[in-house]
Amino acid sequence: MKRASLAAALCMVFGSATAQQGDGTMFSTKINVWKPNKVEATPERIAALKAPPGFTVSAFATGLKNARIIAVAPNGDVYLSRRDQGDVLLLRDANGDGRADGAPVTVANRAGAHGLAIRDNKLYLVTVKELFVADIKPDGRLGELTMLIGDLPDSGQHPNRTMAFGPDGMLYLSVGSTCNTCNESNVENATLLRVSPDGKSRTIFASGLRNLIGFGWHPATGELWGFDHGIDFLGDDVQPEEINKIELGKQYGWPHVYGAGEIYPQSTPQGEITKEQWKERSTPMVLGYTAHAAPMQWVWGAGSAFPADYQGDAFVTMRGSWNRVPASGYEIVRVRYQDGQPKSVEPFVTGFLTDGGKTHIARPVGLALAKDGALLMADDANGVIYRIAYTGGKAAAATPPKAPAGPMEQQVNKGNKVPLANKRPETEAKGQLSVTSSSFSANGTMDDRYTEYADGVSPALSWKAVAGAKSYAVIMEDPDAKPVTPFVHWVMWNIPATITSVPEGVQEQPRLSDPDGVLQGRTTRGAPGYYGPRPPVGEAAHRYHFQVYALDKMLDVPFGADRDQVLAAMKGHVLAKGEIVGKYGQKQQPQK
Repeated sequence: MKRASLAAALCMVFGSATAQQGDGTMFSTKINVWKPNKVEATPERIAALKAPPGFTVSAFATGLKNARIIAVAPNGDVYLSRRDQGDVLLLRDANGDGRADGAPVTVANRAGAHGLAIRDNKLYLVTVKELFVADIKPDGRLGELTMLIGDLPDSGQHPNRTMAFGPDGMLYLSVGSTCNTCNESNVENATLLRVSPDGKSRTIFASGLRNLIGFGWHPATGELWGFDHGIDFLGDDVQPEEINKIELGKQYGWPHVYGAGEIYPQSTPQGEITKEQWKERSTPMVLGYTAHAAPMQWVWGAGSAFPADYQGDAFVTMRGSWNRVPASGYEIVRVRYQDGQPKSVEPFVTGFLTDGGKTHIARPVGLALAKDGALLMADDANGVIYRIAYTGGKAAAATPPKAPAGPMEQQVNKGNKVPLANKRPETEAKGQLSVTSSSFSANGTMDDRYTEYADGVSPALSWKAVAGAKSYAVIMEDPDAKPVTPFVHWVMWNIPATITSVPEGVQEQPRLSDPDGVLQGRTTRGAPGYYGPRPPVGEAAHRYHFQVYALDKMLDVPFGADRDQVLAAMKGHVLAKGEIVGKYGQKQQPQK
């Protein structure tokens, strides 16, 4: 067992992406690195696994090496990704004896294959940077893999993308952080993305999620819940693994705040935002679990062939710790729900840790419901798929319910199909404001460098000063976008009255330090700062309205607020308004 100091560990491996500013923080703790040794999963050790009375644990398949994520097709076919082998296997139990028949069949090969999802007789596969889809043939094999996305963020510490289809028909894809704690340079890291099934549209649904491997929708309420990985190197019992109710536009604390609202000692938010301000904008966890247990795939009990008492609960694999003594995780846990809320987390299947915690026979990762309602769990250490079945008497029918789509649709449709900001009652004004740009002419074509097909830098804007103005605000929208209309590309406010222009290439962060105190909000993309035009290839040129407002006050709206929050605060305070419109279209896919 080796010990290292917090400072040494952080500096050696997980240094911040930006310079750290002194804030008087002093912190120290004991660090443990403890990795129980892997031993063979013998029949005797498998027989010693523990589950509640009435449940039986057996081996569904063995010899699978780095077994990671499981997806089960409606006909019962089991698909398994193997990250280290870079492939997807097909397994079947045709005779219903609870064991896979014969040798698995390799149905796909892609480096780093990991997350799987099935919908409309298609299998979706995600690697570190690519999302693929293929038709499922009658024999369970796959047709040709088609790439839908090829530019997901680089991985760093957390390369394991996972995904699932929501009740709204959209694909939700988790992208972990590149580090233990840092200010990410790519805003899509440490987020949950919302992706259209054709891959043409993707936005950031929620952020501040360090590594959200396991998530799912409550079968009765349709609300989204997930188990996020806590920060390492804070000690044996810190940070707890956290259950979050995940909602559109919310920020869940990482990297500066964790758990129920604890402040991380090392990091510094960008733009001179204080940690207390970051905390105010962060949503605390709903429930915590033992630190460093490493939550993985999440499955609802609804639809399992388990007793009725289990139907409203969730099951989560815990891969197991390396940063704690004694070791935690190495188990399947049950998340008990009551009235739609998680109330407790308790062990469900244990015994994967052996010899008093010194060794292990499995590191649980994948988890899915088989067609017969049993749980299937993938172990990426010894390559076993375990089957957890209820054999203790009468159980519920194995028919998974469909979670209601309402909660997700209500969230994503807020602010959709509304007029441009200039046409809304919140911006009523008597005065007119003249807006120009040295970057493009009014109603002219914008240069590629202002778009996400190229540099993605913001254009320069200028406007005439308005008498009595205390601040200015900028909102950029595209009324030609679909399915979100208008698409919000930029929200910026509290520009001092002494400033009547913004230069090209404004920083893409929540708060600017020059001009000091200017705030930027959440775009439809889901991140603060300017997001340039990216109309679909082949469509007619879209119009981009750069709308500027002169206000009689500074707005008391926190950084990261969305357009509608800013507009609500502006109501009754707009002295004058104006706009300049630029156009952009992409006739063909740009060369990479």
